[in-house]
Amino acid sequence: IMISFKIEVTEDYEALVPFFIENDLEFTEDEPVPTDIIKCWRIVTGDEEKLIGGFVLAKREGEFIVDGIAIDPDYRKYKLGKALLDKGIEETLKLGGKRIFLVARAPGFFRKSGFVTVPREEAPNFFECLTCPQYGIDCHPEVMRLDLQE
Repeated sequence: IMISFKIEVTEDYEALVPFFIENDLEFTEDEPVPTDIIKCWRIVTGDEEKLIGGFVLAKREGEFIVDGIAIDPDYRKYKLGKALLDKGIEETLKLGGKRIFLVARAPGFFRKSGFVTVPREEAPNFFECLTCPQYGIDCHPEVMRLDLQE
């Protein structure tokens, strides 16, 4: 079976939020700390353009952050998460960024791309995690950072 995917920039951040929530990313509509969204990508498949992936690159306290990344579980074997992550890294470099932070529910995936776990104090304040009911129960997030080489 041939499956085709389309990765594209989208202005429609609001359309990605329900997708992130369906894929177990904790999202709150009322962000306590202002986040500037830099760029969003989506991955769609099929003629009806079913949404199967999303990525949000943002900036918080002057640092680039992955504000959301998710792939539909049925499509995870196609390395689409890596493709989205690469887009975010490319864009960060283009904008002069030296590093990217994220909060990982799946740290192993990000480690493969060179991210390292860092103490929370060494990252910008972008954790809604601590107020989440899943925190420490089903979810053990790690704060991670990737240093970018030119």
